[in-house]
Amino acid sequence: MTTSRLPSCPEVLLEVRGTLGCITLNRPRALNALSLPMVRALTQALRVWRDDPAIQAVAIRGQGKEGPYGAFCAGGDIRFFHEAVLRGDAEVEDFFTEEYALNHLIHHYPKPYIAFMDGVVMGGGMGLSQGNALASPGNECDSANRAGPFGHAQARTLRIVTPRTKMAMPETNIGLFPDVGGGWFLARCPQRGGEWLALTSEVIGAGDALALRLADVCFDAARLPQAWETLAGLPVFDSASLQGWRAAYEVAAPAAVLPLDAVERCFDPSTVLGIVQALEREVAQDAGHSAWAAATLKALRTHSPLMLEVTLRLIRRGAGMGLAEELRLERDLVRHCFNTRHLGRYAAATDTMEGIRALVIDKDRQPKWHPATLEEVTPEMVAGFFVSPWPPHAHPLRYLAD
Repeated sequence: MTTSRLPSCPEVLLEVRGTLGCITLNRPRALNALSLPMVRALTQALRVWRDDPAIQAVAIRGQGKEGPYGAFCAGGDIRFFHEAVLRGDAEVEDFFTEEYALNHLIHHYPKPYIAFMDGVVMGGGMGLSQGNALASPGNECDSANRAGPFGHAQARTLRIVTPRTKMAMPETNIGLFPDVGGGWFLARCPQRGGEWLALTSEVIGAGDALALRLADVCFDAARLPQAWETLAGLPVFDSASLQGWRAAYEVAAPAAVLPLDAVERCFDPSTVLGIVQALEREVAQDAGHSAWAAATLKALRTHSPLMLEVTLRLIRRGAGMGLAEELRLERDLVRHCFNTRHLGRYAAATDTMEGIRALVIDKDRQPKWHPATLEEVTPEMVAGFFVSPWPPHAHPLRYLAD
C-alpha cells in the first residue's frame, strides 16, 4: 500500500479504514476555509489513493466546533487573499492554480467519492463536493433516470446534504465570481437556478440544493456519525453495496422554496441589467412572486455591477465548455480580478479587493464599486476579463484535459 506517502497537515486529517480513504477538514474555527497547505494536502492524498489499488473509495467531511460535522467548508481563505495581494505575495497565484487543479482532479476521480455536505458548504467547499455528478452539458439524466452506484449513470460522486446544510456560491458578495468550476456546474442547474445562485449569493437549504441538482441525497444530521462508520465498514464499494448504504440513511429533505419558474422567466435576458428590468416587471405585476423578485433585486443592486455582468457571461459561456476549458477561463478571470489591467486597476483599486475590504476586513459593508451601477457597465469592460493573460502554451492550467 502506498499510503505511507500521505501528506502531514494538521488542517487535513487523513485516515485509511479498510479500503476507504477518509478525509476530515480540520480548521473548525475558520469553518474549514481552505488554505494553500490544505489544497496541497488534499491533492496529494487524492493522487496517492487514486493510484493505490487497495483503496476503493474516498469520503470527505468537515470538523465542526464540537466534533465532526456541523460545518463542511466555507470556501477559500479570503483574508489570506487580501493580505497576499497587498504584499505582492505570489502564493495567491499558486492558490488559485492549485485549487482549480484539485477541483479538476475531483471531477475526474476514478473511484467513488462521498462528500458529507453538512452545515456550511460555500465557495471552495462546493468545489470539493460537486465532483463529476453532472454528466452532460444539459444534465439530461434526472432523478428518475439514474443507474450508477449513486443514482447517476456516469457519476462517481455522492453529494450528501442534511436539513442543516447552508449552501451558497457567495463570491459576488465580495466582487469576485463563482469559481472552483462554478461556471461549469452552475450552468447545468435547471431553469437558470445556477445563475440565480451565482448572481445573488443567496444561501439555500437541502431541498433547493436537490432541486438545483447540486446534491444527490438528504441524510439525517444526527445519523451522520453512524453513516460514516458503516461506510468505512463496507467490505466492497460496488454498486449494490453503495446503493444499500445510501438507502439505509436517506430521509426526506425539507421542501424546496425557490420559485424556479419565476427564476427561469426573469433570468432569461442576456445581461444582468436585463434581468433587473425583468425582476422590476415581476414586482410591478405583483403576480405571486413579487416578494422573491424584490429580494432578488435588492441583492443584485448591492453587488459589484461589473462582476455581476462578468459572472453571467462566465456561466453562459460555461454551458458550452468542457470542465478543463472552463477552469482555464476561471484562472484567467481571477488574475484579472486582482489585476484589472484593461481598466487600469490593480490590487486595492479592484472591485474584488474593495469587496473583501468592505465585507471581511473593515466590515463596514459599504463597498465603493467602479462603476457604481449596472447602467454604467459597458461590453468592453466585461470583455477584457475574457482575454487570457497567457498564451496557450504558457497557461498555468494548460495540462488539464477532459
